[in-house]
Amino acid sequence: MADQTAGIEQGGIKAFRKGPDLFRVLCWVASAATVATLAWIIVEITHQSWPAIRESGLGFLFGDKWIPNRGIFGVLPFLIGTAVSSLIALLFALPLGLAIAIFLSEDFLPLPIRQAIRFTVEMLAAIPSVVYGLWGIAVVIPLVQIFGSWAVVAFENIPVLNTLFAPPAYGNSMLTASLVLALMILPTITAISRTALVAVPGTLREGAYALGATRWEAILGVIVPTAAPGIVAATILALGRAMGETMAIAMLIGNSSRLTSSLLAPAGTLAGLLANQFGEAEGMQVSSLMYAALLLVAMTLLVNMAGEFVLRYTQKRTAGIR
Repeated sequence: MADQTAGIEQGGIKAFRKGPDLFRVLCWVASAATVATLAWIIVEITHQSWPAIRESGLGFLFGDKWIPNRGIFGVLPFLIGTAVSSLIALLFALPLGLAIAIFLSEDFLPLPIRQAIRFTVEMLAAIPSVVYGLWGIAVVIPLVQIFGSWAVVAFENIPVLNTLFAPPAYGNSMLTASLVLALMILPTITAISRTALVAVPGTLREGAYALGATRWEAILGVIVPTAAPGIVAATILALGRAMGETMAIAMLIGNSSRLTSSLLAPAGTLAGLLANQFGEAEGMQVSSLMYAALLLVAMTLLVNMAGEFVLRYTQKRTAGIR
């Protein structure tokens, strides 16, 4: 009888002929479909943006003015705004997320309390972006205005800080958007970092304690370095989400196309630019917006490639203590 694993009697021993591995075939199909979909997206965006690429070239990246009714398109303020807002958000979220992950992965509190805190933190990821935006308008903007008014006076005569906190202190600003963005990427960093910390073998902890290490020496000197690849992966995913966040940023950052060094001034991001203008765009403006979308995709891919390099480097450095 012939079937996928038909048996054949050979000298009293039944041998089986292995058929095609359906699971492996499905995995290959899914992987190929994912890569093909990404390629399709990039090709389509490139096709739609080609008129702007042909007309503006690399000057599109370095232009600092966006005036659609005069046919002037430059995305340098939005490129810088995307990078700065994402990095500031990561600067706030990474230490806090890692601290929460350590707190939840070690026995500082009884298990039921740790589970409740973990569920609460991960619930932040389920809150819609527009709700974060409304919360930022109601809560964060007034706080930033109060802090900004104080910072303008306090840092007036301090170099660098008087530039970062130059007056006037607007509510819709880079700082406001970055603070809300930090809260939005916090669950990603916390959840993945906690998983990496929990996966550290218990023998490493016991070995550190046996050598006389204190609890915090074991955590910071052994457990965190061993979990570093997972923490790096969490950072990459969080940064990717921060760069692509749209609605909350568009509601809070001010959507200004002016270059400014002040964190208290309005700014703009590529995602916010697309969300605000694509619905009413026409002609060359549509092509320019697609060019901006292509740049956003390229930035995200570059971040992931750099993150993959750092991840492999970290894995090699920590291989000896695993």
